[in-house]
Amino acid sequence: MIETSRKETVVRQRYAVGAKARADKLCCPVEYESEYLKVIPREVIERDYGCGDPSRYLHEGETVLDLGSGTGKICFIAAQIVGPNGRVIGVDMTDEMLEVARRNAPIVAEHIGCSNVEFRKGRIQDLALDLELLDRELKKKPITDAAPFLAADELAEELRVKHPLIASDSVDVVVSSCVLNLVEPKSRPQLFDEIFRALKRGGRAVISDIVSDGAVPEEMQNDPELWSGCISGAFTEEGFLAAFENAGFYGIQILKRDAQPWRTVHGIEFRSVTVEAFKGKQGACFERNQAVIYRGPFKEVLDDDNHRMERGKRYAVCDKTYGLYKKPPYRDFFEFIDPIVDVPLEQAKPFDCSRTSLRHPKESKGQNYNATIEANSKCCDGSSCC
Repeated sequence: MIETSRKETVVRQRYAVGAKARADKLCCPVEYESEYLKVIPREVIERDYGCGDPSRYLHEGETVLDLGSGTGKICFIAAQIVGPNGRVIGVDMTDEMLEVARRNAPIVAEHIGCSNVEFRKGRIQDLALDLELLDRELKKKPITDAAPFLAADELAEELRVKHPLIASDSVDVVVSSCVLNLVEPKSRPQLFDEIFRALKRGGRAVISDIVSDGAVPEEMQNDPELWSGCISGAFTEEGFLAAFENAGFYGIQILKRDAQPWRTVHGIEFRSVTVEAFKGKQGACFERNQAVIYRGPFKEVLDDDNHRMERGKRYAVCDKTYGLYKKPPYRDFFEFIDPIVDVPLEQAKPFDCSRTSLRHPKESKGQNYNATIEANSKCCDGSSCC
């Protein structure tokens, strides 16, 4: 359904004003890499609001989606990091913010030597719906009575399917700075589902937002100024991480947490955190006789598929889990044991990932393995061992 809540209207109005002149208390101060700011017009820097810098975690060549891109500061920083082989897409719902971003995009492109940023109009909880395309279609058939009003929903759904604002499985990284908390609670499951949908398999979200150390009472949630000021809509610290988990992400970790709160209201602390979460643990599980050993330092760990592993023990894992552990953020915590005889994936049998079991060494080496090998005359560093 096409609907706009009172809270969303207040947010749009406040940020529309913030696009025309610097607004205080919209969010907390953030330090950015000064080198990247040199090519960005002062207007963009002064009228962009956030609580963190997810661009610090981007890499060359990536396709990046910035949710709630505002006047484009994070996008213009990201453009310099990903370079000419990368691409940056900013999504915002406020016309005034988009006007500033689009007007300054050619200036930044000239400075950095490539035009790899574009800005699109949409709601971050509905990334499939292109609002500018919808506006154009509705102008052809203005809503004058109930019939075209009802038809508008059908039109919106058709546009989502045939002309999505952001296609499924199309971006490497989704970033955002202090925007998710502006989305009303009932739309938040859809918001995280949309982030997940947009990412490629193996992609990740790097999100900076405001969290609280306690539940925000209802009277504060109903305060429009506190809501649009990134206070009333803050996730709880636990709830923010749980939202990623519920959407199907794995490898969720806090990259940065401000020690000092940005604001304290009625005894509740509000601070900025930056969280990273990965997409890609979905899929079938196959047995290829692989094993992993958790190196520590904790006595045991529990992963996102409920595999509980004790330090130093050899565990059987499916091919999918084995591949995930060999990538960030897990790879530094495990030893990896390949089977002596490779099992081709097309010949692999299903693996029961609902349980965690130890892997006997002979399962990887082969039941008939009985080799005797003389000791190396050289140590691993090339020197003599004895």
